[in-house]
Amino acid sequence: MGKGFPLLLIVSVLYIAGTGKLTVGSPSNFIKSSCSRTQYPSLCVESLSVYATTIQQDPHQLVQTALSVSLNRTESTKAFVTKCNKFRGLRPREYAALHDCAEEISDSVDRLSRSLKELKLCKVKGEDFTWHISNVETWVSSALTDESTCGDGFAGKALDGKIKASIRGRMVNIAQVTSNALSLINQYAAQH
Repeated sequence: MGKGFPLLLIVSVLYIAGTGKLTVGSPSNFIKSSCSRTQYPSLCVESLSVYATTIQQDPHQLVQTALSVSLNRTESTKAFVTKCNKFRGLRPREYAALHDCAEEISDSVDRLSRSLKELKLCKVKGEDFTWHISNVETWVSSALTDESTCGDGFAGKALDGKIKASIRGRMVNIAQVTSNALSLINQYAAQH
């Protein structure tokens, strides 16, 4: 091998990395780098790192996984809220807040499910990509609003207690995960 081989290798790696087709490093570094631009980077890395072998360094797979994590956590929270709604001895305001929250969470699950299906149509570039990714962004943003509205329903001291603490804690978590997913979706859209 000649003296120019190492330089050629370095230039080739830099060229490939610059095209966006290959990021030098591991899937974990790709996830950390992508998550660093979200509002809750630690939570983003924590929730997506377990899927590093699936995500690899594929931006589409990263977004799809983030959206799936958001949907799964939201579905779990919906089941929890539904279960809480059946507790005996609920005060009327607690029951009303839980009922409203169940509706908001149900809407959020529906919007996230639709977003995930729509995201699968985003593999084609051009006008179709723009149309589909715009739908995804809109629905995920609406899901985030639903999640925030549910948490807001438990505002005030009259609803203080274990149910409020449990619901609000879960709502904060899914709102943060959904916010991160939206941020990653926006980054993905900007790359196209």
